[in-house]
Amino acid sequence: MSLYYVQKFLYELNRDPGLQEAYLADRRGVLEPYDLDEAEVEALVEPDIGLLYVLGVNGQILMHFAALHQVPWADYLQRMRDGVAAHGPVRAGVYAMVGYEGVGAESVGQATAERS
Repeated sequence: MSLYYVQKFLYELNRDPGLQEAYLADRRGVLEPYDLDEAEVEALVEPDIGLLYVLGVNGQILMHFAALHQVPWADYLQRMRDGVAAHGPVRAGVYAMVGYEGVGAESVGQATAERS
């Protein structure tokens, strides 16, 4: 997996209207210069927000990618939940480093806060 290159591509895509235009015209072609594995390419081509999240893409970068694809906020959040349900816990990146296990962990934290 090449999380760095996925995030680098998304970072550049989020900021470069020319790259956005090229991506929308030829999603696979624009990804060729990046060192990505097939799962990453497929997730970026689809787009599969849930899988990208599970792969470890930072939510701040990912939300702009979702917006490019006109994914409403509530759907964006649900796609991340669905990604965890389908693919398991976040595998890399900051969410994996802090031990975030997915949507269930959020519910536990909220319930604990409500009891306090």
